[in-house]
Amino acid sequence: MNPLDTTEFKKQGHMMIDFLADYYENISNYPVLSQVEPNYLKKLLPTFAPSNPEPIETILEDYQKYIIPGITHWQSPNYFAYFPSSGSTAGFLGEMLSTGLNVVGFNWISSPAATELENVVIDWLGEILNLPKSFLFKGGGGGVLLGTTCEGILGTLVVARDKILSKIGSENAGKLVVYGSDQTHCAVQKAAHIIGINPKNFRAIKTKKLNSFTLLPESLLSTIENDLKNGLVPCFLCVTVGTTSTTAIDPVRKLCNVAKDYGIWVHIDAAYAGSACICPEFRYLIDGVEDADSFSLNAHKWFLTNLDCCCLWLKDPNSLIKCLSTTNSEYLENSASNSKQVVDYKDWQVTLSRRFRALKVWFVLRSYGVENLRNFLRNHVEMAKTFEGLVKMDKRFEIIVPRKLAVVCFRILPYGKKVADGKVTNGEAKLISSEDVVANEINRKLLDSINASGDVYMTHAVVEGVFVIRCAIGATLTEELHVVKAWKVVQEHADVILKDNMSRIFVQKRTIGYIGYNFAIEK
Repeated sequence: MNPLDTTEFKKQGHMMIDFLADYYENISNYPVLSQVEPNYLKKLLPTFAPSNPEPIETILEDYQKYIIPGITHWQSPNYFAYFPSSGSTAGFLGEMLSTGLNVVGFNWISSPAATELENVVIDWLGEILNLPKSFLFKGGGGGVLLGTTCEGILGTLVVARDKILSKIGSENAGKLVVYGSDQTHCAVQKAAHIIGINPKNFRAIKTKKLNSFTLLPESLLSTIENDLKNGLVPCFLCVTVGTTSTTAIDPVRKLCNVAKDYGIWVHIDAAYAGSACICPEFRYLIDGVEDADSFSLNAHKWFLTNLDCCCLWLKDPNSLIKCLSTTNSEYLENSASNSKQVVDYKDWQVTLSRRFRALKVWFVLRSYGVENLRNFLRNHVEMAKTFEGLVKMDKRFEIIVPRKLAVVCFRILPYGKKVADGKVTNGEAKLISSEDVVANEINRKLLDSINASGDVYMTHAVVEGVFVIRCAIGATLTEELHVVKAWKVVQEHADVILKDNMSRIFVQKRTIGYIGYNFAIEK
Protein backbone atom coordinates (compact mmCIF):
# COMPACT_ATOMS: atom_id res chain seq x y z
CA MET A 1 0.00 0.00 0.00
CA ASN A 2 1.23 3.47 -0.93
CA PRO A 3 -1.21 6.05 0.55
CA LEU A 4 0.54 8.92 -1.30
CA ASP A 5 1.19 7.43 -4.71
CA THR A 6 1.57 10.49 -6.95
CA THR A 7 0.11 8.81 -10.03
CA GLU A 8 -3.05 7.87 -8.17
CA PHE A 9 -3.08 11.27 -6.49
CA LYS A 10 -3.21 13.01 -9.88
CA LYS A 11 -5.83 10.64 -11.26
CA GLN A 12 -8.12 10.77 -8.26
CA GLY A 13 -7.53 14.49 -7.72
CA HIS A 14 -8.68 15.31 -11.26
CA MET A 15 -11.65 13.00 -10.77
CA MET A 16 -12.60 14.81 -7.56
CA ILE A 17 -12.39 18.26 -9.15
CA ASP A 18 -14.62 17.11 -12.01
CA PHE A 19 -17.01 15.59 -9.49
CA LEU A 20 -17.28 18.84 -7.52
CA ALA A 21 -17.56 20.99 -10.66
CA ASP A 22 -20.49 18.85 -11.80
CA TYR A 23 -22.01 19.21 -8.34
CA TYR A 24 -21.90 23.01 -8.50
CA GLU A 25 -23.28 23.04 -12.03
CA ASN A 26 -26.27 20.98 -10.91
CA ILE A 27 -26.66 22.20 -7.36
CA SER A 28 -30.00 23.91 -8.10
CA ASN A 29 -31.50 20.53 -8.94
CA TYR A 30 -31.16 19.30 -5.36
CA PRO A 31 -33.69 20.09 -2.62
CA VAL A 32 -31.92 22.77 -0.59
CA LEU A 33 -32.90 21.28 2.77
CA SER A 34 -32.16 17.58 3.13
CA GLN A 35 -35.37 15.56 3.16
CA VAL A 36 -34.06 12.45 4.95
CA GLU A 37 -35.32 11.08 8.27
CA PRO A 38 -33.11 10.75 11.38
CA ASN A 39 -30.84 7.68 11.39
CA TYR A 40 -31.35 7.11 7.67
CA LEU A 41 -27.67 6.47 6.97
CA LYS A 42 -26.97 3.62 9.38
CA LYS A 43 -29.68 1.62 7.59
CA LEU A 44 -27.86 2.03 4.27
CA LEU A 45 -24.22 1.49 5.16
CA PRO A 46 -22.51 -1.76 6.23
CA THR A 47 -22.23 -2.54 9.90
CA PHE A 48 -18.43 -2.93 9.74
CA ALA A 49 -15.62 -1.06 7.98
CA PRO A 50 -14.25 -2.82 4.84
CA SER A 51 -11.36 -5.24 5.34
CA ASN A 52 -10.08 -4.72 1.79
CA PRO A 53 -9.60 -1.58 -0.31
CA GLU A 54 -12.36 -0.30 -2.58
CA PRO A 55 -11.88 1.75 -5.77
CA ILE A 56 -12.51 5.49 -5.69
CA GLU A 57 -15.22 5.07 -8.33
CA THR A 58 -17.23 2.85 -5.98
CA ILE A 59 -16.76 5.26 -3.08
CA LEU A 60 -17.97 8.21 -5.17
CA GLU A 61 -20.97 6.23 -6.38
CA ASP A 62 -21.94 5.56 -2.80
CA TYR A 63 -21.30 9.21 -1.96
CA GLN A 64 -23.78 10.25 -4.63
CA LYS A 65 -26.26 7.58 -3.61
CA TYR A 66 -26.12 7.80 0.17
CA ILE A 67 -24.41 11.02 1.29
CA ILE A 68 -25.81 13.64 -1.08
CA PRO A 69 -29.45 12.95 -0.04
CA GLY A 70 -28.41 13.76 3.54
CA ILE A 71 -26.75 17.05 2.61
CA THR A 72 -28.34 20.46 3.15
CA HIS A 73 -26.85 22.44 0.30
CA TRP A 74 -25.30 25.54 1.86
CA GLN A 75 -23.79 26.59 -1.47
CA SER A 76 -27.12 26.45 -3.31
CA PRO A 77 -28.25 29.78 -4.80
CA ASN A 78 -31.59 29.07 -3.12
CA TYR A 79 -30.07 28.85 0.36
CA PHE A 80 -31.31 31.71 2.58
CA ALA A 81 -31.00 30.14 6.05
CA TYR A 82 -29.01 31.08 9.16
CA PHE A 83 -26.07 33.13 7.84
CA PRO A 84 -24.26 32.34 4.58
CA SER A 85 -21.19 30.12 4.34
CA SER A 86 -19.82 31.61 1.16
CA GLY A 87 -17.27 29.50 -0.66
CA SER A 88 -15.21 30.35 -3.72
CA THR A 89 -12.74 28.87 -6.15
CA ALA A 90 -9.93 30.79 -4.48
CA GLY A 91 -11.03 29.72 -1.01
CA PHE A 92 -11.28 26.11 -2.14
CA LEU A 93 -7.86 26.14 -3.79
CA GLY A 94 -6.26 27.70 -0.73
CA GLU A 95 -7.91 25.06 1.41
CA MET A 96 -6.70 22.36 -0.97
CA LEU A 97 -3.12 23.58 -0.73
CA SER A 98 -3.35 23.76 3.05
CA THR A 99 -4.74 20.23 3.23
CA GLY A 100 -2.12 19.00 0.77
CA LEU A 101 0.76 20.41 2.79
CA ASN A 102 -0.85 19.11 5.98
CA VAL A 103 1.42 21.13 8.25
CA VAL A 104 0.75 21.52 11.96
CA GLY A 105 1.83 25.10 12.57
CA PHE A 106 1.62 25.35 16.34
CA ASN A 107 4.81 27.42 16.56
CA TRP A 108 7.03 29.36 14.18
CA ILE A 109 9.66 26.67 13.76
CA SER A 110 7.06 24.02 12.81
CA SER A 111 6.39 25.97 9.59
CA PRO A 112 7.66 29.56 9.48
CA ALA A 113 5.63 30.45 6.37
CA ALA A 114 2.36 29.38 8.03
CA THR A 115 2.95 31.75 10.93
CA GLU A 116 4.34 34.67 8.95
CA LEU A 117 1.67 34.57 6.24
CA GLU A 118 -0.94 34.66 8.99
CA ASN A 119 0.77 37.74 10.46
CA VAL A 120 0.64 39.40 7.04
CA VAL A 121 -2.96 38.61 6.06
CA ILE A 122 -4.38 39.49 9.48
CA ASP A 123 -2.81 42.95 9.13
CA TRP A 124 -4.04 43.21 5.53
CA LEU A 125 -7.59 42.48 6.67
CA GLY A 126 -7.27 44.91 9.56
CA GLU A 127 -6.19 47.68 7.22
CA ILE A 128 -9.01 46.92 4.76
CA LEU A 129 -11.44 47.22 7.69
CA ASN A 130 -9.75 50.45 8.75
CA LEU A 131 -9.17 49.04 12.22
CA PRO A 132 -7.10 51.21 14.56
CA LYS A 133 -3.37 50.61 14.24
CA SER A 134 -3.38 49.41 17.84
CA PHE A 135 -5.08 46.19 16.66
CA LEU A 136 -2.38 45.42 14.07
CA PHE A 137 0.99 43.75 14.46
CA LYS A 138 2.61 46.87 13.07
CA GLY A 139 0.96 48.89 15.86
CA GLY A 140 1.73 46.67 18.83
CA GLY A 141 -1.45 44.61 18.64
CA GLY A 142 -2.05 41.56 16.51
CA GLY A 143 -4.41 38.89 15.33
CA VAL A 144 -4.96 35.19 14.81
CA LEU A 145 -7.02 32.98 12.51
CA LEU A 146 -9.15 30.57 14.53
CA GLY A 147 -11.85 28.09 13.62
CA THR A 148 -14.94 29.98 14.77
CA THR A 149 -16.07 32.94 16.84
CA CYS A 150 -16.78 30.52 19.69
CA GLU A 151 -13.02 29.97 20.04
CA GLY A 152 -12.32 33.69 19.92
CA ILE A 153 -14.87 34.49 22.61
CA LEU A 154 -13.57 31.69 24.82
CA GLY A 155 -10.00 32.98 24.57
CA THR A 156 -10.89 36.60 25.27
CA LEU A 157 -13.11 35.59 28.19
CA VAL A 158 -10.17 33.76 29.74
CA VAL A 159 -8.07 36.93 29.45
CA ALA A 160 -10.80 39.09 30.97
CA ARG A 161 -11.28 36.65 33.86
CA ASP A 162 -7.58 36.35 34.66
CA LYS A 163 -6.99 40.12 34.53
CA ILE A 164 -9.71 40.72 37.10
CA LEU A 165 -8.73 37.81 39.33
CA SER A 166 -5.11 38.97 39.39
CA LYS A 167 -6.42 42.03 41.20
CA ILE A 168 -9.12 40.60 43.47
CA GLY A 169 -7.89 37.04 43.99
CA SER A 170 -9.03 33.73 42.52
CA GLU A 171 -11.19 33.07 45.57
CA ASN A 172 -13.57 35.71 44.20
CA ALA A 173 -14.12 33.99 40.84
CA GLY A 174 -17.74 33.35 41.77
CA LYS A 175 -18.41 37.10 41.78
CA LEU A 176 -17.46 37.74 38.13
CA VAL A 177 -20.23 38.89 35.81
CA VAL A 178 -20.45 38.58 32.00
CA TYR A 179 -22.72 40.95 30.05
CA GLY A 180 -24.55 40.68 26.75
CA SER A 181 -28.08 41.15 25.53
CA ASP A 182 -30.91 38.69 25.02
CA GLN A 183 -29.81 38.76 21.36
CA THR A 184 -26.15 37.91 22.09
CA HIS A 185 -24.99 34.64 20.55
CA CYS A 186 -25.28 31.60 22.82
CA ALA A 187 -21.52 31.04 22.33
CA VAL A 188 -20.85 33.70 24.98
CA GLN A 189 -22.92 31.97 27.64
CA LYS A 190 -21.34 28.64 26.70
CA ALA A 191 -17.82 30.06 26.94
CA ALA A 192 -18.63 31.68 30.29
CA HIS A 193 -19.79 28.31 31.59
CA ILE A 194 -16.63 26.58 30.34
CA ILE A 195 -14.31 28.99 32.16
CA GLY A 196 -16.21 28.71 35.43
CA ILE A 197 -18.43 31.81 35.49
CA ASN A 198 -21.42 31.22 37.75
CA PRO A 199 -24.41 30.68 35.40
CA LYS A 200 -26.40 33.08 37.57
CA ASN A 201 -23.87 35.80 36.71
CA PHE A 202 -24.51 35.86 32.97
CA ARG A 203 -26.56 38.93 32.10
CA ALA A 204 -28.74 38.65 28.99
CA ILE A 205 -30.01 42.23 29.12
CA LYS A 206 -33.46 42.64 27.60
CA THR A 207 -33.80 44.43 24.28
CA LYS A 208 -36.94 45.80 22.62
CA LYS A 209 -38.34 46.05 19.14
CA LEU A 210 -38.75 49.77 19.77
CA ASN A 211 -34.94 50.02 19.69
CA SER A 212 -34.46 47.43 16.92
CA PHE A 213 -33.30 44.89 19.53
CA THR A 214 -30.01 46.67 20.22
CA LEU A 215 -28.35 46.71 23.62
CA LEU A 216 -28.91 50.15 25.13
CA PRO A 217 -26.10 51.82 27.11
CA GLU A 218 -28.62 52.87 29.76
CA SER A 219 -29.71 49.26 30.28
CA LEU A 220 -26.10 48.11 30.53
CA LEU A 221 -25.25 50.84 33.03
CA SER A 222 -28.19 50.12 35.31
CA THR A 223 -27.39 46.39 35.23
CA ILE A 224 -23.75 47.00 36.14
CA GLU A 225 -24.65 49.34 38.99
CA ASN A 226 -27.13 46.83 40.37
CA ASP A 227 -24.46 44.11 40.30
CA LEU A 228 -21.99 46.36 42.11
CA LYS A 229 -24.56 47.02 44.83
CA ASN A 230 -24.84 43.27 45.28
CA GLY A 231 -21.09 42.85 45.71
CA LEU A 232 -20.46 41.37 42.25
CA VAL A 233 -17.58 42.21 39.90
CA PRO A 234 -18.20 43.26 36.25
CA CYS A 235 -15.80 41.36 33.99
CA PHE A 236 -16.70 41.03 30.28
CA LEU A 237 -19.04 42.63 27.76
CA CYS A 238 -19.89 41.21 24.33
CA VAL A 239 -21.06 43.88 21.89
CA THR A 240 -22.67 42.37 18.80
CA VAL A 241 -22.53 43.90 15.34
CA GLY A 242 -25.13 41.88 13.47
CA THR A 243 -27.06 39.63 15.86
CA THR A 244 -28.15 36.22 14.66
CA SER A 245 -31.89 36.78 15.04
CA THR A 246 -32.33 40.14 13.33
CA THR A 247 -28.81 41.49 12.57
CA ALA A 248 -29.26 44.16 15.23
CA ILE A 249 -26.27 46.50 15.53
CA ASP A 250 -25.28 47.32 19.10
CA PRO A 251 -23.95 50.90 19.54
CA VAL A 252 -20.25 50.13 19.87
CA ARG A 253 -18.90 53.49 21.01
CA LYS A 254 -21.57 54.18 23.62
CA LEU A 255 -21.32 50.71 25.13
CA CYS A 256 -17.52 50.93 25.25
CA ASN A 257 -17.81 54.24 27.07
CA VAL A 258 -19.95 52.62 29.75
CA ALA A 259 -17.73 49.56 30.09
CA LYS A 260 -14.39 51.35 30.36
CA ASP A 261 -15.52 53.23 33.47
CA TYR A 262 -15.70 49.87 35.24
CA GLY A 263 -12.63 48.17 33.80
CA ILE A 264 -14.72 45.70 31.77
CA TRP A 265 -13.12 43.86 28.84
CA VAL A 266 -15.08 44.66 25.67
CA HIS A 267 -15.22 42.19 22.81
CA ILE A 268 -16.87 43.13 19.51
CA ASP A 269 -18.54 40.12 17.89
CA ALA A 270 -18.99 41.04 14.22
CA ALA A 271 -19.07 37.43 13.00
CA TYR A 272 -21.56 38.18 10.22
CA ALA A 273 -21.61 41.93 9.66
CA GLY A 274 -17.88 42.51 10.05
CA SER A 275 -17.13 41.53 6.45
CA ALA A 276 -19.42 44.28 5.17
CA CYS A 277 -17.33 46.86 7.02
CA ILE A 278 -14.68 46.67 4.28
CA CYS A 279 -17.17 48.82 2.32
CA PRO A 280 -16.73 52.47 3.31
CA GLU A 281 -20.50 53.01 3.43
CA PHE A 282 -20.87 50.27 6.09
CA ARG A 283 -17.75 51.03 8.14
CA TYR A 284 -19.80 53.18 10.52
CA LEU A 285 -21.27 49.97 11.97
CA ILE A 286 -18.10 49.48 14.01
CA ASP A 287 -17.39 53.12 14.83
CA GLY A 288 -15.94 53.15 18.33
CA VAL A 289 -14.03 49.88 17.87
CA GLU A 290 -10.90 51.75 18.94
CA ASP A 291 -12.26 51.69 22.50
CA ALA A 292 -12.73 47.90 22.54
CA ASP A 293 -10.17 45.31 23.64
CA SER A 294 -10.82 42.70 20.96
CA PHE A 295 -12.71 42.33 17.69
CA SER A 296 -13.65 39.34 15.56
CA LEU A 297 -15.39 38.40 12.32
CA ASN A 298 -15.95 35.14 10.46
CA ALA A 299 -14.39 35.24 7.01
CA HIS A 300 -16.15 31.95 6.25
CA LYS A 301 -19.56 33.60 6.53
CA TRP A 302 -19.53 36.37 3.94
CA PHE A 303 -15.97 36.76 2.69
CA LEU A 304 -15.64 33.92 0.16
CA THR A 305 -13.31 32.03 2.51
CA ASN A 306 -14.32 28.40 2.89
CA LEU A 307 -15.06 27.13 6.40
CA ASP A 308 -13.44 27.53 8.83
CA CYS A 309 -11.88 30.94 9.43
CA CYS A 310 -12.50 33.36 12.30
CA CYS A 311 -10.33 36.47 12.39
CA LEU A 312 -9.59 37.75 15.90
CA TRP A 313 -7.69 40.96 16.68
CA LEU A 314 -6.48 42.12 20.10
CA LYS A 315 -4.92 45.35 21.28
CA ASP A 316 -2.84 43.46 23.83
CA PRO A 317 -1.96 40.01 22.47
CA ASN A 318 0.47 39.48 25.36
CA SER A 319 -2.47 39.24 27.75
CA LEU A 320 -3.82 36.32 25.71
CA ILE A 321 -0.39 34.70 25.42
CA LYS A 322 0.09 34.96 29.18
CA CYS A 323 -3.15 33.06 29.78
CA LEU A 324 -2.73 30.35 27.15
CA SER A 325 1.03 29.88 26.94
CA THR A 326 2.56 26.39 27.18
CA THR A 327 5.95 27.42 28.55
CA ASN A 328 6.72 24.30 30.57
CA SER A 329 6.76 21.83 27.67
CA GLU A 330 10.38 20.92 26.99
CA TYR A 331 9.49 19.17 23.73
CA LEU A 332 8.32 22.51 22.31
CA GLU A 333 11.49 24.41 23.24
CA ASN A 334 13.50 25.94 20.36
CA SER A 335 15.85 28.85 19.83
CA ALA A 336 13.44 30.84 17.64
CA SER A 337 10.73 30.84 20.31
CA ASN A 338 13.27 31.66 23.02
CA SER A 339 14.46 34.67 21.02
CA LYS A 340 11.01 36.31 21.46
CA GLN A 341 11.26 37.51 17.84
CA VAL A 342 8.58 35.21 16.45
CA VAL A 343 4.90 34.47 17.00
CA ASP A 344 3.99 31.05 18.34
CA TYR A 345 0.29 30.74 17.61
CA LYS A 346 -0.15 27.80 19.99
CA ASP A 347 -0.20 30.46 22.70
CA TRP A 348 -3.04 32.38 21.02
CA GLN A 349 -5.63 29.60 21.13
CA VAL A 350 -7.04 26.82 23.30
CA THR A 351 -5.77 23.95 21.14
CA LEU A 352 -2.14 23.22 20.35
CA SER A 353 -2.41 21.98 16.76
CA ARG A 354 -3.69 24.33 14.09
CA ARG A 355 -4.33 24.49 10.37
CA PHE A 356 -2.70 26.70 7.74
CA ARG A 357 -5.80 28.90 7.35
CA ALA A 358 -3.87 31.92 6.11
CA LEU A 359 -3.38 30.32 2.68
CA LYS A 360 -7.04 30.51 1.72
CA VAL A 361 -7.38 34.10 2.99
CA TRP A 362 -4.28 35.02 0.97
CA PHE A 363 -5.75 33.33 -2.11
CA VAL A 364 -9.10 35.10 -1.72
CA LEU A 365 -7.56 38.55 -1.27
CA ARG A 366 -5.17 38.14 -4.18
CA SER A 367 -7.55 36.35 -6.56
CA TYR A 368 -10.44 38.80 -6.24
CA GLY A 369 -8.98 42.03 -4.91
CA VAL A 370 -10.61 44.34 -2.39
CA GLU A 371 -12.85 46.18 -4.87
CA ASN A 372 -14.41 42.99 -6.20
CA LEU A 373 -14.97 41.75 -2.67
CA ARG A 374 -16.73 45.00 -1.81
CA ASN A 375 -18.96 44.70 -4.86
CA PHE A 376 -19.74 41.09 -3.99
CA LEU A 377 -21.06 42.24 -0.61
CA ARG A 378 -22.91 45.21 -2.07
CA ASN A 379 -24.72 42.98 -4.57
CA HIS A 380 -26.13 40.88 -1.76
CA VAL A 381 -27.31 43.99 0.08
CA GLU A 382 -29.05 45.18 -3.09
CA MET A 383 -30.72 41.78 -3.50
CA ALA A 384 -31.95 42.02 0.09
CA LYS A 385 -33.43 45.43 -0.71
CA THR A 386 -35.25 43.79 -3.63
CA PHE A 387 -36.66 41.05 -1.40
CA GLU A 388 -37.65 43.60 1.23
CA GLY A 389 -39.48 45.63 -1.41
CA LEU A 390 -41.39 42.56 -2.58
CA VAL A 391 -42.47 41.79 0.99
CA LYS A 392 -43.71 45.35 1.49
CA MET A 393 -45.78 45.20 -1.70
CA ASP A 394 -47.82 42.27 -0.39
CA LYS A 395 -50.13 43.67 2.30
CA ARG A 396 -50.51 40.23 3.87
CA PHE A 397 -46.94 40.50 5.16
CA GLU A 398 -44.95 42.83 7.38
CA ILE A 399 -41.27 43.57 7.94
CA ILE A 400 -40.58 42.95 11.63
CA VAL A 401 -37.45 45.10 11.99
CA PRO A 402 -35.75 47.52 9.59
CA ARG A 403 -33.45 45.57 7.27
CA LYS A 404 -29.77 45.67 8.11
CA LEU A 405 -27.40 44.57 5.35
CA ALA A 406 -28.63 41.38 3.63
CA VAL A 407 -31.04 39.80 6.10
CA VAL A 408 -34.79 40.43 5.87
CA CYS A 409 -37.00 39.49 8.83
CA PHE A 410 -40.66 39.22 7.94
CA ARG A 411 -43.88 37.43 8.78
CA ILE A 412 -47.31 36.85 7.35
CA LEU A 413 -50.28 38.61 8.89
CA PRO A 414 -52.98 35.96 9.27
CA TYR A 415 -56.58 36.58 8.16
CA GLY A 416 -55.99 39.76 6.18
CA LYS A 417 -54.03 42.98 6.04
CA LYS A 418 -52.58 45.55 8.41
CA VAL A 419 -54.67 48.43 9.66
CA ALA A 420 -53.76 51.51 11.63
CA ASP A 421 -54.24 50.05 15.11
CA GLY A 422 -51.68 47.33 14.49
CA LYS A 423 -54.31 44.60 14.22
CA VAL A 424 -55.51 42.69 11.18
CA THR A 425 -58.99 42.06 9.89
CA ASN A 426 -60.73 40.12 7.17
CA GLY A 427 -64.53 40.25 7.18
CA GLU A 428 -65.78 38.54 10.31
CA ALA A 429 -62.43 36.97 11.20
CA LYS A 430 -61.16 37.45 14.72
CA LEU A 431 -58.90 40.43 15.36
CA ILE A 432 -55.47 39.43 16.66
CA SER A 433 -52.46 41.36 17.88
CA SER A 434 -48.93 40.86 16.55
CA GLU A 435 -48.12 38.81 19.67
CA ASP A 436 -51.02 36.41 19.23
CA VAL A 437 -50.08 32.76 19.40
CA VAL A 438 -52.18 32.06 16.32
CA ALA A 439 -49.93 34.29 14.23
CA ASN A 440 -46.87 32.37 15.39
CA GLU A 441 -48.50 29.04 14.59
CA ILE A 442 -49.38 30.12 11.05
CA ASN A 443 -45.91 31.51 10.37
CA ARG A 444 -44.31 28.33 11.68
CA LYS A 445 -46.54 26.30 9.37
CA LEU A 446 -45.63 28.58 6.49
CA LEU A 447 -41.91 28.16 7.07
CA ASP A 448 -42.21 24.38 7.45
CA SER A 449 -44.15 24.22 4.20
CA ILE A 450 -41.61 26.36 2.34
CA ASN A 451 -38.67 24.29 3.53
CA ALA A 452 -40.39 20.95 2.91
CA SER A 453 -40.75 21.90 -0.74
CA GLY A 454 -36.97 21.84 -1.18
CA ASP A 455 -37.21 24.88 -3.45
CA VAL A 456 -35.63 27.27 -0.94
CA TYR A 457 -34.43 27.09 2.64
CA MET A 458 -35.03 29.79 5.26
CA THR A 459 -34.85 29.76 9.04
CA HIS A 460 -36.61 31.61 11.83
CA ALA A 461 -36.15 33.64 14.98
CA VAL A 462 -38.41 34.53 17.89
CA VAL A 463 -38.17 38.11 19.14
CA GLU A 464 -40.45 39.51 21.85
CA GLY A 465 -42.51 36.37 21.48
CA VAL A 466 -43.04 36.89 17.75
CA PHE A 467 -42.09 34.12 15.32
CA VAL A 468 -40.36 35.68 12.32
CA ILE A 469 -38.98 34.22 9.10
CA ARG A 470 -35.43 35.19 8.16
CA CYS A 471 -34.26 35.50 4.57
CA ALA A 472 -30.46 35.73 4.72
CA ILE A 473 -28.99 36.49 1.30
CA GLY A 474 -25.31 35.76 0.88
CA ALA A 475 -24.69 32.47 -0.93
CA THR A 476 -21.97 32.86 -3.56
CA LEU A 477 -24.15 31.63 -6.43
CA THR A 478 -27.27 33.63 -5.53
CA GLU A 479 -28.50 36.13 -8.13
CA GLU A 480 -31.53 38.39 -8.21
CA LEU A 481 -33.55 35.80 -10.13
CA HIS A 482 -33.15 33.41 -7.19
CA VAL A 483 -34.34 36.08 -4.76
CA VAL A 484 -37.43 36.80 -6.87
CA LYS A 485 -38.10 33.07 -7.13
CA ALA A 486 -37.78 32.72 -3.36
CA TRP A 487 -40.45 35.35 -2.83
CA LYS A 488 -42.79 33.61 -5.28
CA VAL A 489 -42.31 30.38 -3.33
CA VAL A 490 -43.21 32.20 -0.11
CA GLN A 491 -46.35 33.67 -1.69
CA GLU A 492 -47.48 30.36 -3.16
CA HIS A 493 -47.20 28.59 0.16
CA ALA A 494 -48.82 31.52 1.97
CA ASP A 495 -51.82 31.24 -0.35
CA VAL A 496 -52.32 27.61 0.67
CA ILE A 497 -51.69 28.17 4.38
CA LEU A 498 -54.08 31.15 4.61
CA LYS A 499 -56.77 29.42 2.60
CA ASP A 500 -56.58 26.41 4.89
CA ASN A 501 -56.60 28.62 7.97
CA MET A 502 -59.64 30.58 6.80
CA SER A 503 -61.45 27.33 6.02
CA ARG A 504 -60.88 26.15 9.59
CA ILE A 505 -62.20 29.45 10.95
CA PHE A 506 -65.31 29.14 8.78
CA VAL A 507 -65.95 25.59 10.02
CA GLN A 508 -65.45 26.71 13.62
CA LYS A 509 -67.93 29.59 13.14
CA ARG A 510 -70.51 27.25 11.55
CA THR A 511 -70.09 24.78 14.41
CA ILE A 512 -70.41 27.47 17.08
CA GLY A 513 -73.46 28.91 15.31
CA TYR A 514 -75.13 25.48 15.08
CA ILE A 515 -74.54 24.81 18.78
CA GLY A 516 -75.96 28.24 19.66
CA TYR A 517 -79.06 27.63 17.48
CA ASN A 518 -79.84 24.29 19.16
CA PHE A 519 -79.29 25.83 22.58
CA ALA A 520 -81.84 28.57 21.77
CA ILE A 521 -84.48 26.02 20.63
CA GLU A 522 -84.04 23.90 23.75
CA LYS A 523 -84.35 26.96 25.88
